[in-house]
Amino acid sequence: MALKRPKGSSGMLVELEHTSRILKVNPLGDPYVRKLAVWLPPEYDSSTRRRFPVLYDLAGFTGSGLAHTNWKPFGDNVPERAARLIHEKKMGPVIVVFPDCFTAFGGNQYINSSAIGNYADYLTREIVPFVDGEFRTLASREHRGCFGKSSGGYGAIIHGMKYANTWGAIANHSGDAYFDFVYWADWPNTLNELAKYRAQKRRAGKVDVRATSGRKGLAEGLDDGRIKRFLENVWKKEKLTMSEGHCLMNICMAATYDPDRRAPLGFRVPFNMESGEMIHRRWNKWRDHDPIYLVTKHRANLKTLRGIYIDCGWRDQYQIHYGARILSKRLAAAGVRHVYEEFDDNHSDIDYRMDVSLPFLYKALKA
Repeated sequence: MALKRPKGSSGMLVELEHTSRILKVNPLGDPYVRKLAVWLPPEYDSSTRRRFPVLYDLAGFTGSGLAHTNWKPFGDNVPERAARLIHEKKMGPVIVVFPDCFTAFGGNQYINSSAIGNYADYLTREIVPFVDGEFRTLASREHRGCFGKSSGGYGAIIHGMKYANTWGAIANHSGDAYFDFVYWADWPNTLNELAKYRAQKRRAGKVDVRATSGRKGLAEGLDDGRIKRFLENVWKKEKLTMSEGHCLMNICMAATYDPDRRAPLGFRVPFNMESGEMIHRRWNKWRDHDPIYLVTKHRANLKTLRGIYIDCGWRDQYQIHYGARILSKRLAAAGVRHVYEEFDDNHSDIDYRMDVSLPFLYKALKA
């Protein structure tokens, strides 16, 4: 490992505060006054009129944009990486924006949900105009892109599909896709974790499974109180176990993909929490948000983008490389131009892949 600090000016990081009208009514009671960081390249101060392309960094689950500006050992944070790439002439100057989209569920998928909040609207209808009003941006979708990893990568491809009037190019690092592989395998662990919060403790001996799994609401994916008790417990803690963290992630995904205002917590889950049986109607709600099934529907929007970059490690521990391959295959079949790359790594600590994606985005979005 070697330090890769930029030579010369490293630009300037500005921290602002934004009051959101959209998040003010979010159902989790999360803050609606939020900070966001904006990195200005070294060239920003040297010109009074020059305007710059803008890239939005969408953080992964349990992350926040501001965390990507923190000091890192043996490598670059995102501002340092952008400064180095500009200094090395691998890309031109850009403005990079780091929004805060963290929630009490550990994050979100950058889409609108009545159970979490309207984070797609927050980004496209509030943060983008706010940044364009504060800085010398090239304030059009042709010069504005977003990128992210994991949940952030999912956000990037979904925004490219649904909000092409806001974004001109996207980069998706290991973004959630092919939910049957990505999420399904961890639901048994989630159900085991939630079982600790059953109203009635288990006892050894005979069990009438029809009675326990047939309790009101379980077959419809409704909470019988255990999810609520789980959340109340983890919200009191500063440190979660791996099992608790993954359970919280699946709850977050359920609230994202299958919100229901009539449900006890405002969403439903896709498995019977007693028997473990998959609830087809509920799982289909998740599939409705799976990128591999959305290419045809959003083909016209995708074809207007000036650049689509996707990559994934072929040892991804969440099996996302399979979803990335299917996504690339279906983009190609739909005639959507894109770049797809794989590399020898897993899902963790792959920020170095931005050495490829950021220059790609700049080239697509430059004036």
